[in-house]
Amino acid sequence: MTDFSFDTLQVHAGAEPDPATGARQVPIYQTTAYVFKDADHAARLFNLQEVGYIYSRLTNPTISALASRIAALEGGAGAVCCSSGHAAQIMALFPLMGPGLNIVASTRLYGGTITQFGLTMKRFGWGCTFVDFDDTAAIEAAVDENTRAIFCESISNPGGYITDLDAVAKVADKLGLPLIVDNTLASPYLCRPIEHGATLVVHSTTKYLTGNGTVMGGAIVDSGKFDWSASDKFPSLSAPEPAYHGLKFHEALGPMAYTFHSIAIGLRDLGMTMNPQAAHYTLMGIETLSLRMEKHVANAKAVAEWLEKDPRIDYVTWAGLPSSPWHDRVAKICPKGAGALFTVAVKGGYDACVKLVDNLKLFSHVANLGDARSLIIHPASTTHRQLSEEQQVAAGAAPGVVRLSIGIEDVADLIADLDQALTAATA
Repeated sequence: MTDFSFDTLQVHAGAEPDPATGARQVPIYQTTAYVFKDADHAARLFNLQEVGYIYSRLTNPTISALASRIAALEGGAGAVCCSSGHAAQIMALFPLMGPGLNIVASTRLYGGTITQFGLTMKRFGWGCTFVDFDDTAAIEAAVDENTRAIFCESISNPGGYITDLDAVAKVADKLGLPLIVDNTLASPYLCRPIEHGATLVVHSTTKYLTGNGTVMGGAIVDSGKFDWSASDKFPSLSAPEPAYHGLKFHEALGPMAYTFHSIAIGLRDLGMTMNPQAAHYTLMGIETLSLRMEKHVANAKAVAEWLEKDPRIDYVTWAGLPSSPWHDRVAKICPKGAGALFTVAVKGGYDACVKLVDNLKLFSHVANLGDARSLIIHPASTTHRQLSEEQQVAAGAAPGVVRLSIGIEDVADLIADLDQALTAATA
């Protein structure tokens, strides 16, 4: 199936006609457990000697179809789906981390991720150092003997900054560390981080993959290319696993070691399970991913160009604009477009931003992105409110900016709505 084009894979990957009924669309397997053929069959499943279904906290046919489709679109060896994007981040780190260990992460991240990494992970005994990823020397300097991963976003939330994944991957390779890339804002249609050296790719499937703001979900895709046994840093994958009679995941399962560990250990013990109905909605959303992303990007381009010329605006951060300091990365990292999420600095600062949000009629004021509908939020008072002003600025969420997620409506209507709201906000 991987020999087909993206547009074909987004419809067909991971899906076969249901063997029991012939149903063409992937059914919603709304069941908690599965009948074993006999005692030996059950034992083989539990010993990881045979692939199959045991209990839906671990695997489910609907969710497995979604995982296979996302893996195919990202060019990965395997994938695991879970309950949310935040769950995916913890799931991604779980096989790598332990008390006293740390990661190095970009300063340009979603505010909730900064809080999760900077504060919540401390409760697990995990640490995080935040670094400007434009400075690869600073990334390397932040790594110490206890560092186990490097983390960034392909396109950052909220500013639409594009990370030079190739440069960061070179640092990760040099240091023998996995590079984890959150590809939520780009989707695999605009960016395939594995092709730029990423080890793992995470998604909030809630966003562009589903595309309609209906269900939560997350995914972790493994490239299958990292040598987990090259050092003693990753014992969960390279050393004997007591829960499976001393099985060494990487030795036994090779490129699929991380994926199987995330199911057999991660989902088993953390329980961050996606529900089958959410998987079904996301499968249907992915079928139109390329069509939607093309429209998202085209609309974002028109809106960003219009806003940049407007005297009521200080600046626009969309990387597709020639004025963007990251414009030269678009062709290399996101050749099909710079995404559809960016920030806009409104003259009048914080107060003008709040008035703009309150006066829009077509844009929805919500804490979400990647919807077919156009969305707006003021990060400094919402998604990034828990950060200091210095952190807000570093993350691209300064008090005087709003974040736009451009949808697939008629772009003339979007511009007209912004025009009238800006008039009210800057009067």
